[in-house]
Amino acid sequence: MRPATRIVAIDRYRGALVWLMVAGNHLGGVEAVPDVIKHTPDIGLSVADLVAPAFVFAMGLGYGDSFRRRRLADGAGAAYRHFLLRYLALLGIGALLSAGGAVVGQPSTWGVLQALGEAGLVALLVIRFGIAVRLAAGIALLIGYQLVLDHGGLGTVLTTVQGGFLGGLSWGALLILSTAVADLWRRHGLAALAVASGGAAAVAIISLLVVPISKNRVSLSYVLVTLAVAAVAFLLTVLGSRLVRDRPGYLAWWGENPLVLYLAHLLLLALVVLPPAEWWYAGAPLWLAAVQLVAIMTIMSLIAWWLHRRRMLVEL
Repeated sequence: MRPATRIVAIDRYRGALVWLMVAGNHLGGVEAVPDVIKHTPDIGLSVADLVAPAFVFAMGLGYGDSFRRRRLADGAGAAYRHFLLRYLALLGIGALLSAGGAVVGQPSTWGVLQALGEAGLVALLVIRFGIAVRLAAGIALLIGYQLVLDHGGLGTVLTTVQGGFLGGLSWGALLILSTAVADLWRRHGLAALAVASGGAAAVAIISLLVVPISKNRVSLSYVLVTLAVAAVAFLLTVLGSRLVRDRPGYLAWWGENPLVLYLAHLLLLALVVLPPAEWWYAGAPLWLAAVQLVAIMTIMSLIAWWLHRRRMLVEL
């Protein structure tokens, strides 16, 4: 399939998210860092809790368009096989990382890549349908998940991270809704994106009156609030990109190869986390944590720049 022309605004948006994810994952384990930029234990919402769903939204920005192009070029069967293998691969890579975490004493039954992989598979079931059908499917799945959560599923979800397999249904609902918002933008422009963002915000505010917001639970209100925040953030990114030269820059470099940078940051973070010295990471003073973060970000930026200069795009 012939590659599509890259949209710089999407690369900038995705790059900013990867940058925030790397910074958040490092600072989250430092005790001296304020809790406001760490993940909330259960009920509540912090800055750190916004990054993962915004990344799911970023996945949705290209999902529908990519599927349609591949279906037109190679046929529906080839398109479904490609996306099926892509998201199964994410599940597999995530499982390997979880196994590696157990080896170094940081076991995890589920992680970010598994959540993204499951969300991609869930969205694949409806990606061929129109915008209205996907909106209805996403809302229905989200309501169904919340009902299960409220009637016996909470214990299962809270025993793992990212909501585990059950929570993946809620992440899938978020991705489905994100593809619908993305297609509204692609077909009808910024005005449609602004209206969709406002509508998502209104529904999200209402949901807060009914369901507690919680990333750990991947609750209905969490999905709707973060969908609205992600949509508004992307709207501002597109508007900002109109004021900046439409060519790749620092953030776009980061956004071109998010999977490679995610894996690279895990290796760099291990060099900080694994040494058995309390003062080096968990008990580090803020100045030392800042020095470590600058070093990690510098290396990551060099990797992103190197990949960009060589026009290397690593995708599943």
